[in-house]
Amino acid sequence: MEHIVIIGNGIAGITAARHIRKQSDKKITVISSESDHFFSRTALMYVYMGHMKFDHLKPYEDWFWKKNRIALINGLVVRVDISNNTIHLQDSQEVPYDKLIIATGSKTSKYGWPGQDLLGVQGLYSKQDLETMEALAPNKEICTRAVIVGGGLIGIEMAEMLRSRDIPVTFLVREDSYWSNVLPLGESQMINEHILEHHIDLRLSTNLVSIIPDEFGRVKAVTTDNGETIACNFVGLAPGVTPNIDFLKDSGITLGKGVKVNQFLETNIPNIYAIGDCAEQHQAIGNRRAIEAVWYTGRMMGEVVAQTVCGNKMPYNPGHWFNSAKFLDIEYQTYGWVHGNKGKPAEETHFHWRHEKEKICITMAFHKDSKQFLGINTFGIRMRHDVIDRWLTEKRAIDHVLIHLKDANFDPEFYKSYEAAIISSYNKEYNTSLRPKKKSWKRIFSNA
Repeated sequence: MEHIVIIGNGIAGITAARHIRKQSDKKITVISSESDHFFSRTALMYVYMGHMKFDHLKPYEDWFWKKNRIALINGLVVRVDISNNTIHLQDSQEVPYDKLIIATGSKTSKYGWPGQDLLGVQGLYSKQDLETMEALAPNKEICTRAVIVGGGLIGIEMAEMLRSRDIPVTFLVREDSYWSNVLPLGESQMINEHILEHHIDLRLSTNLVSIIPDEFGRVKAVTTDNGETIACNFVGLAPGVTPNIDFLKDSGITLGKGVKVNQFLETNIPNIYAIGDCAEQHQAIGNRRAIEAVWYTGRMMGEVVAQTVCGNKMPYNPGHWFNSAKFLDIEYQTYGWVHGNKGKPAEETHFHWRHEKEKICITMAFHKDSKQFLGINTFGIRMRHDVIDRWLTEKRAIDHVLIHLKDANFDPEFYKSYEAAIISSYNKEYNTSLRPKKKSWKRIFSNA
């Protein structure tokens, strides 16, 4: 019986295991040093905040794996021997394989800051990170101040977690506006305001210089490039993540920043694949990055590689870019491409609308000459993925998108709608006279 070994039990690896089992009777083994069972990594923050218990993060009951004949090994892989098709674990255990899927995810990036390995300095990626954070920052009496370094999504999650326990937080962001390398300026500035309203000490244009230890080897302060020393008991590192591939350095598998793969998620070694955060495309797909540390792309890769492993060779084609997140209590969605000021193509222009009182806004990107709709960001307004995906595929003009915007609205019943105000603002800015059409369920569910 062919033996499929998967290293990593995150969304990519477990999706691969489930879909291989759906299609075959192959022997499947999943190896992970993080946890006994798969859990929803994106919900770790809610355990710390008291909204959930860790067991609530497990989508499947513990008996699911035995019933579906998916063997689980809790162990740390230290070497892959491609000559003998064998996995070596830290405890000297050896696991043979016929096909290998590497799905080891990411780890917190570090940039050589003095003191970055002190007790009380950590990222937020793993179950162990959650446990350490709970131990070191349980309350405002033990943790009198925390400093978060890095202005991305993990940084704001950590700030929200700590503030849920009334722990004072200083947030160091090197850009002159929060996440301005990704968000257009109007959105970024709105989030700046929102962060400050949640009593988070936001320091823009500020870089970490060093982390200072106390006499017990634990963090007691940080210094910044503004010449300031900030006393703290906890430092959250959130400057991004990097593929977790150190154990593969001498394996013979081609590596870049991640494990190099083609569009079929194959490495340079036959019968070895890589998926999820640790996979790096030889050629980036469209405007996407070669490495995408995103939950849904990991799931997609798991589904695709399962097809290939089971004899139905399939390329990875993630389609139009989309993502969603929360900035404290503001929901964010993005579809297509809406570039921040950094890296924005010359032909891309933006229409930005913001509610005069509430923290609600949208930005639409379109081609300045052809008027082709390129993408949309929404804050506080939910959109239908399939409708916007269709508009992007059909290369609709921005005018078409605006007049049919009600079709894309996915807010619950009795929520306020803002299409009339959005179109009115667009008409004033671009000297047009567009009028919104009523929502049409026929159009929404049409495949035409």
